[in-house]
Amino acid sequence: MSIRSIRSLLANDPAVGAGNALTSRIALGLGLDDPRLTFDTPVDGHPAGQALTLREADRAVRARAAALHALGIGGRDVVVVYATAAADQVLSFLALARLGAIPALLNPGVEGERAARYIARLGAAGILTDPAHRAELAGHDPAAPVLADAADLGAADPDAAPEPYRHHADDPVAITHSSGTTGMPKAVVHSHASLYASIRHRAALPRPQGIDRVLSVLPAAHAATLIALNLALSFDSQLHLISQQTGPAVPDTIERWRPQSVFGFATTWADLARQDLAARDLSSVGLWWNTGDCAHEAHIRRLIAQGSRETVTREGRGRLAGSVFVDGLGSSEMGHSHFHITHAPGTEKYGRCVGRPHTFVDCEVVGPDGAPLGPGEVGELATASPTLALGYWNDSVTTYRTRLRGRFLTGDLMYRDEEGYYYHVDRLVDAVDLGGGRRLYTAMSEERVLADVPGVQDCTVVAVKDGDRVVTDVLLLLAADAERGADRDAVRSAEVLAALDPDTAATVRSVLVVDEADIPLGPTGKVRKVLLRERHLDAMASAAAAAPATAR
Repeated sequence: MSIRSIRSLLANDPAVGAGNALTSRIALGLGLDDPRLTFDTPVDGHPAGQALTLREADRAVRARAAALHALGIGGRDVVVVYATAAADQVLSFLALARLGAIPALLNPGVEGERAARYIARLGAAGILTDPAHRAELAGHDPAAPVLADAADLGAADPDAAPEPYRHHADDPVAITHSSGTTGMPKAVVHSHASLYASIRHRAALPRPQGIDRVLSVLPAAHAATLIALNLALSFDSQLHLISQQTGPAVPDTIERWRPQSVFGFATTWADLARQDLAARDLSSVGLWWNTGDCAHEAHIRRLIAQGSRETVTREGRGRLAGSVFVDGLGSSEMGHSHFHITHAPGTEKYGRCVGRPHTFVDCEVVGPDGAPLGPGEVGELATASPTLALGYWNDSVTTYRTRLRGRFLTGDLMYRDEEGYYYHVDRLVDAVDLGGGRRLYTAMSEERVLADVPGVQDCTVVAVKDGDRVVTDVLLLLAADAERGADRDAVRSAEVLAALDPDTAATVRSVLVVDEADIPLGPTGKVRKVLLRERHLDAMASAAAAAPATAR
């Protein structure tokens, strides 16, 4: 049986979904001893970096299911997985799904106090963790017991695992969470069908290039990782999951494992763009696939200059220098990117263009009153798709407030052009009203600075209301070889102002060169702009209070 037949059998079986892709694949009885899943940490006696076959992965999952069953975990129990290793997150998800339980994957970057409050809101039956995160929870009350260290579950007898739970399409199979950049992360509930819907769509298309060997640098606790996992299981891909999204581990793994594709978030591409890529061997990579926030042009261009892509000519198949970058826009709630656009050397459609919607998406841009807007008009994205999450766990208020005529209100400000391409300008919470129908868009401002100002590797725009006026600070991370000094800083400030639209430029108070440590990030690597705005408001208040009375 061919690989295409395998993926078609799975995709065309209505009983198959995110909760049973592994058991359904095992039931076919084909290719069980082929290497499939690789982790960057040891798994049940297998050293880090050694691939697990399907049979070995199934054994690891059944052992964990047996251990959890012995601990009293069963159908509909919410169990939190709060651990660093991608192996602990992924194998725990598969084991809990086998039992019909609901794994709640918690990003290891969430600090203990917030993690405890988040877990308490879930009403969890228990927590799987590791020693570091067990220590994080110490002194806090998550209102749920720690069941075990996730890595220890593999010691159980796999033959003691109960038969796989039979999922219904609407059964909840996972709880992931939003980035938490605006406060407490929101608990997003995914169904058996919703997390598999994009895979059914892809199964009807030609097998994509680069799918045979995929490196995932996605946060392991994110819905995107679960989709990548089930895509690999359904397409008979080799998937390597690593526990870090930034730093030398990413290019090191690319050089060692030689992936054809790399899946990640915008924070990974920004980090890679800051490294000396010419000194690394990234030649195996033909595709970079982005989800979550759309990526910046400056970072995309640095990546597509690396690697090589397959091409077909009259002379046959060959490879060209340079890779492709598939961008889009997604979120935990969307369940999968709802847009797609492909960048390659020579393409020029940037400016925060996220492309056109996937065929499974029905979206529109709406105004404050919920009415659809026309081309060129900026409004909030309202989107419908079989990939959408069910809503927010234990939070029906937020679930229904984010629904409009059967669509989900994403909180993204966008517009579409006459050709049907969509452009992302900002998050609704980050845009600032300048009055007179004018708005300041922080994300679009960052895009312009990165594209136009030499030597800037990353940029964060912080805009706050100070009474009736808007004050903006532009924070720059510079390349290691960027020119420094007062004269160059003055020229750079002028270049920043020239890159911005006139209305935004008029609000700029300062252009500051900062270090990475000065930019607070959420657990998924997003900039916590709410916290930055709070810091700047506090700084302005302190400056006003310290000023002499005659100067006020």
